[in-house]
Amino acid sequence: MSTRTTYKPAIASAVIIANMIGTGVFTSLGYQLLDIKSGFVLIMLWVVGGITALCGALTYAELGAALPRSGGEYNFLSRIYHPSVGFISGWVSATIGFAAPVSLAAITFGSYLSAAIPGLNAKWLAVTLIVIVTIAHTGRRKRSSNFQSIFTAVKISLIVGFCVLCWIMVKEVQPVHFVPVTGDGGLMLSGAFAVSLIYVNYAYTGWNSVTYLINEVDDAQRNLPRILISSTLTVMVLYVALNFTFLLVAPMDALEGKVEVGYIAAQHVFGATGASAISFVLSLLLISTVSAMTIAGPRVLQVIGEDFALFGRLAQKNEDGIPSLAIYVQSGIALLFVMVSSFQSILLFSGFVLSLNTLFAVFGIFVLRRRQPDLPRPYRTWLYPLPPLIFLALTLWSLIYIAKSQPQEALFAAALVALGAGCYFAARRYNEMVK
Repeated sequence: MSTRTTYKPAIASAVIIANMIGTGVFTSLGYQLLDIKSGFVLIMLWVVGGITALCGALTYAELGAALPRSGGEYNFLSRIYHPSVGFISGWVSATIGFAAPVSLAAITFGSYLSAAIPGLNAKWLAVTLIVIVTIAHTGRRKRSSNFQSIFTAVKISLIVGFCVLCWIMVKEVQPVHFVPVTGDGGLMLSGAFAVSLIYVNYAYTGWNSVTYLINEVDDAQRNLPRILISSTLTVMVLYVALNFTFLLVAPMDALEGKVEVGYIAAQHVFGATGASAISFVLSLLLISTVSAMTIAGPRVLQVIGEDFALFGRLAQKNEDGIPSLAIYVQSGIALLFVMVSSFQSILLFSGFVLSLNTLFAVFGIFVLRRRQPDLPRPYRTWLYPLPPLIFLALTLWSLIYIAKSQPQEALFAAALVALGAGCYFAARRYNEMVK
């Protein structure tokens, strides 16, 4: 008899929160300050990004409840459009969607920890973290669940504690306007805002992560909407608080163009010694991010392996239902990114490609309702069709500006899609041969 267990709703929420709170919120403010110097507009970036993520979560809640199978966009797009579209989406998720963010979170972990303890090599710290987390999640599910829940709880507590300490201990707050002033309206409609929004949307990436392991969530059709919505709202509040804190305590000039914005903010509040301690603490936050993406991402490879014999070994699971080989493959790709790519190139490219993935999935709710109006839907998107329309409008706006200002990102995305299409036709042909 199988002893397989499932992830409880609290663990599933921990996976989402840990997936979302990671590299983006601790690094992207420095890039946003290159073009935007208004405190109000910078905070609104995170509010708009949160609304976008919430609208996406409301839409995914209906899709996940109506099409309950692990795999995220791979499952949705295969069922809504065509298996080829789903495969390409899964290909993107498997090669970029999770491996790239894992590498970014690990690199950020290495950067913060090496700042706290001089002499440590940031790159090898990133490699070590990925290896340890991989080992933790390829064994028993109970060990995996405990690892995730503990580090997510630590993450939330440390963020709240960091913000409160900064508010209490800062000697001089910065002259930043957090209420709108003349010119802010035009700035929010500018290309700079749209481009900055891609960084913010990347920081919110992960709100959909639980849909990658629907089959492993306890009573998923009933619990999924609550998990998605509550987790996204929690992260939105934490993101606004963090960026408010960074801007309140550190000069914009000091943060501009920098990756380790949390460390710089801590320097201005706690001094060099205190900043080193805070940097060490902030590095710990990235552990649960790498952990959560190591749980969710390989489930895409797993379901691809279930559907295509060419990749059948990726569907192999251990006695506790965990796809160990798929986890090893994703971690291997992440390690490759750490060793050969720059931080900013990974961030821009993966942010662009991931936005394309969710764009097609959210649009799919209109297609699914039209084609299968009688499909059982345990949950229907609240205020439909507003949430998917808002998500599509904001995401498209940001993608168009990125394609104009960074055309190489669009070209790389097109090349990745073309390669995925080639793999799909090869895999389908192999399926036909072995039948």
